[in-house]
Amino acid sequence: MCGIVGWYRLNGAPVDPAVIRSQCRTIFHRGPDDEGTLVDNDFGFGMARLSIIDIGGGRQPILSADGRYAIIFNGEIYNHRELRGELEALGRGFHSHSDTETILAAWQQWGDDAWPRLEGMFAIAIWDRRDRRLTLARDPLGIKPLYITDQPDGFAFASELKALADFPGLTFEIDPRAVHDYFSFGHVRTPRSIYRQVRTLPPGHVLTLQRGGEPKSRPFWQARFRAGEALSDDEWIEEFRRLWLATVERHMLADVDVGAFLSGGVDSSAVVAAMSRFTDRPIKAFTIGFPVARFDETPHAAAVAGHIGCQHIVRTVDLGAATDILPAIQRCYDEPFADPAAVPTWYLSQLAAEHVKVALSGEGGDELFAGYKRHRNERRMSRYGALLRFAGPMAGLIDAFPVTRWRKANYLRQRLQRFRNTALLPDGFSRFFAKTQITSAALRAEVYATEFYDSHDGPGAYESLRDEYFPAPIGGTRGSLEQFLFADLTLNLPGAMLVKADRASMTHSLEVRVPFLSHKLVDWALTVPLDLKMRGGIGKYIVRKAIEPWLPAAHLDRGKQGFKMPLAQWFAGDFGTHARSLWHDSGADRSGFLSAPAIDGLFREHRAGARDHSRFLYALSIFSLWWANRL
Repeated sequence: MCGIVGWYRLNGAPVDPAVIRSQCRTIFHRGPDDEGTLVDNDFGFGMARLSIIDIGGGRQPILSADGRYAIIFNGEIYNHRELRGELEALGRGFHSHSDTETILAAWQQWGDDAWPRLEGMFAIAIWDRRDRRLTLARDPLGIKPLYITDQPDGFAFASELKALADFPGLTFEIDPRAVHDYFSFGHVRTPRSIYRQVRTLPPGHVLTLQRGGEPKSRPFWQARFRAGEALSDDEWIEEFRRLWLATVERHMLADVDVGAFLSGGVDSSAVVAAMSRFTDRPIKAFTIGFPVARFDETPHAAAVAGHIGCQHIVRTVDLGAATDILPAIQRCYDEPFADPAAVPTWYLSQLAAEHVKVALSGEGGDELFAGYKRHRNERRMSRYGALLRFAGPMAGLIDAFPVTRWRKANYLRQRLQRFRNTALLPDGFSRFFAKTQITSAALRAEVYATEFYDSHDGPGAYESLRDEYFPAPIGGTRGSLEQFLFADLTLNLPGAMLVKADRASMTHSLEVRVPFLSHKLVDWALTVPLDLKMRGGIGKYIVRKAIEPWLPAAHLDRGKQGFKMPLAQWFAGDFGTHARSLWHDSGADRSGFLSAPAIDGLFREHRAGARDHSRFLYALSIFSLWWANRL
C-alpha cells in the first residue's frame, strides 16, 4: 500500500527530480516506511510506501530485467503467488517476493489481459523507457484512487488531489457542475473532481499515453448482470459460504498483523467470523463507541467478538467535539465531502492504526446484496408508483399540510413529499439519484444562486442523470431494484463509500481491505437471484443464512444501524453558531454558488425548530472549511 505520483512533460522539457520528491512527501501519510522515485528526462514518477508484503525486498520503482520498464503501484494483489507460479512455468524469473514485481511480469507476459487476472485493489503506473509510453490501470471497483490531469504543460497523476497542486504550470479552476454534485449528493460524482482540469481514471480502466498523442483509455472489466446457475437456496448459500471463506483468506495475505473493523452488523461480523477460521491467534477487532446509546453499536460488536474469541479493542468518542475534529477530517479529503460517517470512520482508522497496519472492512456488502433501507424502500416504490400516478392530483394534497412549530409534523410532511416525488419517477436509476441526494430539488431552488440553479438543476434532472450515467444495458431485463443496486455498486461505491474509507484510513497510514469487493466475488454476486438478496423485506438474506452458524443466536435478527451522527442537535446549539460564522468568515458566502440570505434563513429555521436542515448545513460547513483551504 502506498501513494503514487507522476508527471509526463509532453513538451519535452525535463522533469525536476525535486518536484517528484516534494509530491511524494505531500502524501507521506500514505506510505511513511519508504520512498522511491525515477526520473527519465521528460518523465518522472515516485511513491511513498507502506510496507505490507516483502517488507525488505519490495522497494519501488521496480525495473524489468532488461531495464526497459519501470513500475510503481498502490494497493495489494491477493492472488500474486498463484500468478507468480503461472509466470515461472512460462519462464519468467523473479528477484523478490513482492506483488509489484509479479504485476510487471504479468503485464509483460499478457499485456492488458493481465489486469482482470489481478485479484486485489490497485492503482498502477508503468513507464516504457524505450517507447516513452505511460500505462495507468485502476482496479475494477475503484477501491484505490487515481487522479489524472491533462494540461498543456503535461500530464500528471496522483493518489490524492493535493499531490497535483505543486506541479509547475498546472492550473485548477473550480467546476460548477462538481459543486452542484456536491450539494445534491454530498460528494463529487465520479469521474469528475471539484476542479475542471482533474478527473479520476474510472474503475476497471487502463490508460495509455505516448508523446505526440492523446491519452487513450478503455475498460478491461465492467460489472454486468448475468443469469446464474439453476441451484436450490441451500446450494446458493453454500456456494456463497465457500467463495466468501476463500476470498477472506486471500485478503489476509500480509507480512504484518491484520485486524478488522467490527460494528456488530452483518458485513463486519461476516468478515471477522471468516478471518477467525484461518488463524490460531485472536483477531484484533476495532470498534468505535459513542456515549449516547442510540448511536452506539458497541454491545452488538462485543457479543460477536466474545463469541468468536477476538481481542476486542474499543474506544468511545465524544461527538460533541465537532468544532475541533471537522477541519482535520476535511483536510484529508482535498475536496468537499459531506458524508457524516467520515467522522467515526476517521476515529476508527486512528484506533486501528495504533495496533495494526492492515484492517479488513465489510464495505460493499450492502451494495451487492441489498442491505440498505433505501433498497427496501425501492421495492415498495416499484409497487406503489403506479398507484400514485393513478391517484394523480390527490398526491398533491401532501403539499397542503401546513408547516408548524411541531418538528415531528414537519418531518412527516417532508418524508411524505419525498416518498411521493420519488415514487413518481419512472425507473430504478432515476429513483437512485432521488434517494441518494442529500437535498431536495425544492431546497436547492431555494438556496442556489439564480444563475447557478438555472444552469444545473430543474425539472427532469434525475432522468437526465440516468441517461448520462446508465445509457447502456446492464445485462438482461432487470427490474427497478436491480437497477438501483447496480447504480449503488458502480457509482456510489467508487464516488463516495470507498473515498470515505481510503482517505480516512490512509491519513493514519492504515491499509483497509474490502473482501466483498473482490471483482471475482462481485461477478458471482451479479448472478445471484434477487430473491436471495432481499426476502420478506430483509436484505442480505444469502449472507445472513451463510454466516448464521458462526454467530451468536438471534444476532442477525436486528435491523441495520450504521454510523449515525447527532446533526440536528449540533446545528440547534453552539455548533450551529460556529458553522454560520464559518460560512461567512471563509468567504464561501461570496462564492457565487449559493444565496447568502437564503442560507442565513436556513440557520434561523433550524435553530427555531421549524424545519430540520441539519444535513444541508453539515454539507455547507464542510464546503466552507474546504473553501478556506482550496488549491
